[in-house]
Amino acid sequence: MENSSTMSKSAVKISLDLLSNPLCEQDQDFLNMVTALDTAMKRMDAFNQEKVNQIQKTVIEPLKKFGSVFPSLNMAVKRREQALQDYRRLQAKVEKYEEKEKTGPVLAKLHQAREELRPVRDDFEAKNKQLLDEMPRFYSSRLDYFQPSFESLIRAQVVYYSEMHKIFGDLTQQLDQPGHPDEQRERENEARLSELRALSIVADD
Repeated sequence: MENSSTMSKSAVKISLDLLSNPLCEQDQDFLNMVTALDTAMKRMDAFNQEKVNQIQKTVIEPLKKFGSVFPSLNMAVKRREQALQDYRRLQAKVEKYEEKEKTGPVLAKLHQAREELRPVRDDFEAKNKQLLDEMPRFYSSRLDYFQPSFESLIRAQVVYYSEMHKIFGDLTQQLDQPGHPDEQRERENEARLSELRALSIVADD
Protein backbone atom coordinates (compact mmCIF):
# COMPACT_ATOMS: atom_id res chain seq x y z
CA MET A 1 0.00 0.00 0.00
CA GLU A 2 2.87 2.37 0.77
CA ASN A 3 4.49 1.63 -2.59
CA SER A 4 1.18 2.13 -4.37
CA SER A 5 0.68 5.53 -2.72
CA THR A 6 4.26 6.55 -3.47
CA MET A 7 3.85 5.57 -7.13
CA SER A 8 0.69 7.63 -7.67
CA LYS A 9 2.12 10.64 -5.78
CA SER A 10 5.25 10.46 -7.94
CA ALA A 11 3.11 10.41 -11.11
CA VAL A 12 1.27 13.53 -9.93
CA LYS A 13 4.58 15.27 -9.20
CA ILE A 14 5.89 14.43 -12.68
CA SER A 15 2.83 15.98 -14.32
CA LEU A 16 3.13 19.08 -12.11
CA ASP A 17 6.81 19.40 -13.02
CA LEU A 18 5.88 19.19 -16.69
CA LEU A 19 3.29 21.93 -16.24
CA SER A 20 5.99 24.23 -14.88
CA ASN A 21 8.17 23.58 -17.95
CA PRO A 22 8.70 26.77 -20.01
CA LEU A 23 7.70 24.84 -23.12
CA CYS A 24 4.09 24.92 -21.88
CA GLU A 25 4.12 28.71 -22.32
CA GLN A 26 5.48 28.41 -25.84
CA ASP A 27 3.48 25.52 -27.25
CA GLN A 28 -0.29 25.41 -26.70
CA ASP A 29 -0.56 21.83 -27.98
CA PHE A 30 2.07 20.71 -25.51
CA LEU A 31 0.27 22.56 -22.72
CA ASN A 32 -2.98 20.83 -23.64
CA MET A 33 -1.30 17.41 -23.55
CA VAL A 34 0.40 18.05 -20.22
CA THR A 35 -2.82 19.42 -18.73
CA ALA A 36 -4.66 16.27 -19.83
CA LEU A 37 -1.87 14.17 -18.33
CA ASP A 38 -2.00 16.13 -15.07
CA THR A 39 -5.77 15.66 -14.81
CA ALA A 40 -5.41 11.93 -15.43
CA MET A 41 -2.65 11.56 -12.84
CA LYS A 42 -4.69 13.39 -10.22
CA ARG A 43 -7.70 11.17 -10.96
CA MET A 44 -5.45 8.12 -10.70
CA ASP A 45 -4.08 9.31 -7.36
CA ALA A 46 -7.58 9.93 -5.99
CA PHE A 47 -8.78 6.44 -6.95
CA ASN A 48 -5.57 4.92 -5.64
CA GLN A 49 -6.01 6.62 -2.27
CA GLU A 50 -9.59 5.34 -2.15
CA LYS A 51 -8.32 1.84 -2.85
CA VAL A 52 -5.64 2.13 -0.16
CA ASN A 53 -8.15 3.36 2.43
CA GLN A 54 -10.57 0.53 1.65
CA ILE A 55 -7.88 -2.13 1.85
CA GLN A 56 -6.63 -0.63 5.12
CA LYS A 57 -10.10 -0.86 6.69
CA THR A 58 -11.26 -4.19 5.25
CA VAL A 59 -8.03 -6.19 4.96
CA ILE A 60 -5.10 -4.86 6.97
CA GLU A 61 -6.97 -3.90 10.15
CA PRO A 62 -8.92 -7.21 10.32
CA LEU A 63 -5.67 -9.14 9.82
CA LYS A 64 -4.04 -7.21 12.66
CA LYS A 65 -7.06 -7.92 14.85
CA PHE A 66 -6.87 -11.60 13.98
CA GLY A 67 -3.16 -11.65 14.77
CA SER A 68 -3.79 -10.08 18.17
CA VAL A 69 -5.59 -13.27 19.22
CA PHE A 70 -2.43 -15.38 19.06
CA PRO A 71 -0.69 -13.99 22.18
CA SER A 72 -3.71 -14.89 24.34
CA LEU A 73 -3.84 -18.35 22.76
CA ASN A 74 -0.13 -18.85 23.39
CA MET A 75 -0.61 -17.77 26.99
CA ALA A 76 -3.46 -20.29 27.39
CA VAL A 77 -1.20 -23.05 26.01
CA LYS A 78 1.56 -22.06 28.44
CA ARG A 79 -0.87 -22.11 31.37
CA ARG A 80 -2.04 -25.55 30.30
CA GLU A 81 1.57 -26.80 30.10
CA GLN A 82 2.31 -25.42 33.58
CA ALA A 83 -0.82 -27.12 34.94
CA LEU A 84 0.29 -30.37 33.31
CA GLN A 85 3.71 -30.16 34.94
CA ASP A 86 2.14 -29.55 38.36
CA TYR A 87 -0.27 -32.44 37.79
CA ARG A 88 2.52 -34.84 36.81
CA ARG A 89 4.66 -33.79 39.75
CA LEU A 90 1.90 -34.44 42.29
CA GLN A 91 0.80 -37.63 40.51
CA ALA A 92 4.36 -38.96 40.79
CA LYS A 93 4.30 -38.07 44.51
CA VAL A 94 1.05 -40.04 45.00
CA GLU A 95 2.43 -43.04 43.09
CA LYS A 96 5.58 -42.99 45.23
CA TYR A 97 3.56 -43.27 48.44
CA GLU A 98 1.29 -45.91 46.91
CA GLU A 99 4.32 -48.13 46.28
CA LYS A 100 5.59 -47.88 49.86
CA GLU A 101 4.61 -50.11 52.73
CA LYS A 102 1.25 -49.01 54.09
CA THR A 103 2.30 -47.76 57.50
CA GLY A 104 0.44 -45.07 59.41
CA PRO A 105 2.75 -42.20 58.44
CA VAL A 106 2.84 -43.34 54.80
CA LEU A 107 -0.96 -43.54 54.61
CA ALA A 108 -1.23 -40.06 56.10
CA LYS A 109 1.20 -38.69 53.55
CA LEU A 110 -0.62 -40.56 50.76
CA HIS A 111 -3.92 -39.04 51.83
CA GLN A 112 -2.37 -35.57 51.92
CA ALA A 113 -0.77 -36.04 48.48
CA ARG A 114 -4.09 -37.14 46.99
CA GLU A 115 -5.80 -34.10 48.48
CA GLU A 116 -3.13 -31.87 46.92
CA LEU A 117 -3.48 -33.67 43.59
CA ARG A 118 -7.26 -33.34 43.24
CA PRO A 119 -7.55 -29.54 42.61
CA VAL A 120 -4.42 -29.54 40.44
CA ARG A 121 -5.82 -32.38 38.33
CA ASP A 122 -9.18 -30.61 38.03
CA ASP A 123 -7.42 -27.40 37.00
CA PHE A 124 -5.39 -29.17 34.30
CA GLU A 125 -8.40 -31.05 32.94
CA ALA A 126 -10.41 -27.81 32.74
CA LYS A 127 -7.62 -25.96 30.89
CA ASN A 128 -7.01 -28.93 28.63
CA LYS A 129 -10.70 -29.30 27.77
CA GLN A 130 -11.00 -25.61 27.00
CA LEU A 131 -8.11 -25.76 24.54
CA LEU A 132 -9.38 -28.97 22.96
CA ASP A 133 -12.74 -27.28 22.39
CA GLU A 134 -11.61 -23.81 21.34
CA MET A 135 -8.47 -24.43 19.27
CA PRO A 136 -10.21 -26.54 16.57
CA ARG A 137 -13.04 -24.00 16.37
CA PHE A 138 -10.57 -21.15 16.05
CA TYR A 139 -8.63 -23.01 13.36
CA SER A 140 -11.74 -23.93 11.35
CA SER A 141 -13.15 -20.40 11.58
CA ARG A 142 -10.16 -18.77 9.89
CA LEU A 143 -11.62 -19.17 6.39
CA ASP A 144 -14.92 -17.58 7.41
CA TYR A 145 -12.93 -14.73 8.97
CA PHE A 146 -10.57 -14.15 6.03
CA GLN A 147 -13.04 -14.62 3.16
CA PRO A 148 -14.70 -11.17 3.46
CA SER A 149 -11.27 -9.53 3.53
CA PHE A 150 -10.14 -11.40 0.43
CA GLU A 151 -13.38 -10.52 -1.36
CA SER A 152 -12.95 -6.86 -0.40
CA LEU A 153 -9.36 -6.89 -1.64
CA ILE A 154 -10.45 -8.32 -5.00
CA ARG A 155 -13.31 -5.83 -5.34
CA ALA A 156 -11.00 -2.92 -4.51
CA GLN A 157 -8.52 -4.05 -7.16
CA VAL A 158 -11.25 -4.59 -9.76
CA VAL A 159 -12.73 -1.13 -9.17
CA TYR A 160 -9.30 0.53 -9.22
CA TYR A 161 -8.06 -1.11 -12.43
CA SER A 162 -11.43 -0.58 -14.14
CA GLU A 163 -11.14 3.12 -13.37
CA MET A 164 -7.51 3.14 -14.53
CA HIS A 165 -8.62 1.62 -17.83
CA LYS A 166 -11.16 4.43 -18.27
CA ILE A 167 -8.73 7.16 -17.19
CA PHE A 168 -5.93 6.09 -19.52
CA GLY A 169 -8.40 5.33 -22.30
CA ASP A 170 -9.69 8.90 -22.05
CA LEU A 171 -6.12 10.21 -21.87
CA THR A 172 -5.14 8.26 -24.98
CA GLN A 173 -8.04 9.78 -26.92
CA GLN A 174 -7.08 13.28 -25.79
CA LEU A 175 -3.42 12.84 -26.69
CA ASP A 176 -4.03 10.92 -29.90
CA GLN A 177 -3.12 12.99 -32.94
CA PRO A 178 -5.24 12.41 -36.04
CA GLY A 179 -3.32 11.25 -39.07
CA HIS A 180 -0.60 9.63 -36.93
CA PRO A 181 -0.74 5.85 -37.39
CA ASP A 182 0.88 3.65 -34.76
CA GLU A 183 3.89 2.92 -36.99
CA GLN A 184 4.61 6.61 -37.48
CA ARG A 185 4.19 7.32 -33.77
CA GLU A 186 6.61 4.51 -32.92
CA ARG A 187 9.21 5.90 -35.35
CA GLU A 188 8.85 9.38 -33.85
CA ASN A 189 9.17 8.01 -30.31
CA GLU A 190 12.23 5.99 -31.25
CA ALA A 191 13.83 9.06 -32.83
CA ARG A 192 13.26 11.05 -29.65
CA LEU A 193 14.67 8.23 -27.55
CA SER A 194 17.76 8.10 -29.77
CA GLU A 195 18.28 11.82 -29.21
CA LEU A 196 17.99 11.30 -25.45
CA ARG A 197 20.47 8.41 -25.52
CA ALA A 198 22.96 10.61 -27.36
CA LEU A 199 23.00 13.19 -24.56
CA SER A 200 26.20 13.34 -22.52
CA ILE A 201 24.26 13.07 -19.25
CA VAL A 202 22.98 9.61 -20.19
CA ALA A 203 25.27 6.86 -18.91
CA ASP A 204 25.97 3.81 -21.01
CA ASP A 205 25.09 0.49 -19.32
